[in-house]
Amino acid sequence: MFDYMMTKEQIKIRDEVRDFVKWVPRQMILDMDTDKIKFPKEFLREAARRNLMGCRYPEKWGGREMDWATTCMIMEEVGTLGYELACVFGVGAELVCDAIILHGTDQQKEKYVKPLLKGEIFAAECLTEPRGGSDFFGATTKAEDKGDHYILNGQKRFIVGAEGADYFLVYAKTSPEAKPQESITCFIVDRTEGVEVKYLYGLMGCRGGGTGRLIFRNVKVPKENVVGNINGAYAVFNTMMIPERLGTAAMTIGAARPALEIATNYTARRKAFGQIIAQFEGVSFQIAEAAMLLDAARAMAYVTAKAVDAGADMRRIRRMVSQSKKFITESCQKVVHNSMQVMGGIAYTNVFPIERIYRDVRLASIWTGTSEVMSMIAAHEWYREYFMQKAKQSSRDYEMDAEEAKEEEKIYDDEDMWKKGW
Repeated sequence: MFDYMMTKEQIKIRDEVRDFVKWVPRQMILDMDTDKIKFPKEFLREAARRNLMGCRYPEKWGGREMDWATTCMIMEEVGTLGYELACVFGVGAELVCDAIILHGTDQQKEKYVKPLLKGEIFAAECLTEPRGGSDFFGATTKAEDKGDHYILNGQKRFIVGAEGADYFLVYAKTSPEAKPQESITCFIVDRTEGVEVKYLYGLMGCRGGGTGRLIFRNVKVPKENVVGNINGAYAVFNTMMIPERLGTAAMTIGAARPALEIATNYTARRKAFGQIIAQFEGVSFQIAEAAMLLDAARAMAYVTAKAVDAGADMRRIRRMVSQSKKFITESCQKVVHNSMQVMGGIAYTNVFPIERIYRDVRLASIWTGTSEVMSMIAAHEWYREYFMQKAKQSSRDYEMDAEEAKEEEKIYDDEDMWKKGW
């Protein structure tokens, strides 16, 4: 994050995170990429020992009372280690704990949040299913009410931490006949009898995070493990989109940053045709574009974080988070692309980590909501916001600033379409 926009306290925490980043063994990163490490528990334990996880939560639950701008800075710095380490870091402390902190009971926070932030236990989020990725309401996993408990059956896939987590945040249908937004409940599910890791996926990148498919067979879940209200998972899901998508965006900045730094150093030292290749515009302009995109990505992440911290209208935050996730992840993929391009063939080998970074960041515009879904949300909210403002007649009518602004030449099918469809 931009150091000139950070407080002294934020800079202090940034330096703590950078010290942690230096601690991470090189071999851990290499072993994760070859799946020798299935889930990096030692990495999470060390982060917890340094009190770096869940920094924006109350101190009584193990946090440090920080804000979203600070969290984005932390996620960027952790992301420099590699995209999967940032994924693992964020899923438990920034996703699962966020749901419990915002919607759970004090008993749940004591049992599941505090020990996780101490590095004693680990968590995973279970949202995606084999028959639906972004279709949250299409969930087929079911939980049947049995009085003082539920019986859970179903499957979830692409679960980071399927291998390694001690408990799971699971969304399941509890009222299949109800309206979609009133049909799903969020549960804390311990790894117990009936919870099975069917298999771990062979991934293009982002390896070593225990990503797999989970099967739940007649799993007994006590009612005290309901997060929020019964049939009220929609409210949980809505608030989860902030850490899920803004956190993803911030850590992608960090993941792309080493690629640009490596490419900058390489092109400033490598010679071709008798001169340093950074002196060729075909090279330096690609570096300049990458630096510009990273700065633009940081600016977008920071402004969105400040909007969340300021308590902006939730619909506007929804748009800003979606725009940020799409723009930042796609921009960072371009940063890595440019970095590989200017280095040439050597960047395609494992002599440099560019090829791993390239593989890893490809996930960024797919998981936690694809770029296409982000565009759909942003479009929906932008149109709604525009017509709400138009109805208030609070701004200038810019359409009239034309030489022949004649209403009879403006042919519309339906003046009130926004009331019906938005």
